[in-house]
Amino acid sequence: MARFEGIIPYLVTPLDPEGRVEAGVMASLCDDLIAAGVHGLTPLGSTGEFAYLDEAQKRETVAAVVAAAAGRVPVLPGVASTAIRGAVAQARACRAAGADGIVLILDAYFPLTEGEIERYFLTVADATDLPIILYTNPNFQRADLSVASIARLSRHPNIVGIKDASTNTGRLLSILNRVGGDLDVFAASSHIAASVMMLGGKGWFAGPACVIPRECLALYQLCREERWGEAVALQKRVWAFNEVFARYNLAACVKAALQMQGYAVGDPVPPQSPASPEARAAIAAALADVTGVGITSHS
Repeated sequence: MARFEGIIPYLVTPLDPEGRVEAGVMASLCDDLIAAGVHGLTPLGSTGEFAYLDEAQKRETVAAVVAAAAGRVPVLPGVASTAIRGAVAQARACRAAGADGIVLILDAYFPLTEGEIERYFLTVADATDLPIILYTNPNFQRADLSVASIARLSRHPNIVGIKDASTNTGRLLSILNRVGGDLDVFAASSHIAASVMMLGGKGWFAGPACVIPRECLALYQLCREERWGEAVALQKRVWAFNEVFARYNLAACVKAALQMQGYAVGDPVPPQSPASPEARAAIAAALADVTGVGITSHS
C-alpha cells in the first residue's frame, strides 16, 4: 500500500461564472506547484470548496488534476458525504479517474455514535483499494473521531494516515503515541506545521502551499534536516498567511491570493462572496511578509 509524505497543497477549484471547471487554469496551477517541488496534490478539500460543488463538478475537478499531474506526483482527492453510499460512490469515481489515494472526511447532520462513525470509514475502506488518509476537523464536523476510534481504524490495511485539524496539539500527540507506528500523521493548516513535524509528523496537507509552495517546502526541508531554529523562524513568517485566512473566508482568501499571482481561478462559489478590499489588502501584505515580494492588491 502506497504511503505519502511532504507538502501536499490543497487546491482551489477554478470555476468560470457559470460554474464550469476551468481545466486549463487548474493545469497551469498544478504545473507550477509540481515545478516548485510539491509532493502531491489534493483537490476537493476545504480550500477547494468541496461542500459547495455538485457531483459533476467534483468529477471534473478530479479528472482535471489527474490529467495535469500526469503521474508526476500522487493525486489524493477529498471524499466527503453524510452517507456511506455517497462516500463509496465518490471513492470509486476517484479510483476510476486515476487518483492515487483519497482524503476521507465524514459530513454529519444528525449526531452519530462512535460505532456509526467508525462504520462510515471502514465501509469506504472496504470498498476501495486506494490508500486512505483520514481527515478529522471538529471545527466543521458534528461527528469527530476519538483517539480510540482512530486507533481501531488504523488496523485497516487501506487506512494509512491521518490529518487532524483539531488545533489541539495535545490531542495530536496522543494520536502519535497511539498509532504513530501504524498511521502517518500530517499537519493541517490549523496546526503549526513545524511543531507537528517535530513530534514525528510526515508532512503537511496545506492550503497555504497552494499560494506559497516554496516557503512551505523550505519549511518541510528544514524540519527533515532537524534545523529547528531556522524552521521556527520560517514558520513564524508563514503563519502570517494562516492568520489572514483564519480571519476571513478561506476559499475567498486563497483564490484572491492566486488571482494576485496571475491565476484566473474565479470567485468563490455563491453564496460566498469574493474577498473584500480589506481582506485583499491583508492578503497582499501577508504575501509580501512571507515571500519578500510586494504584490499590488486590485479590488
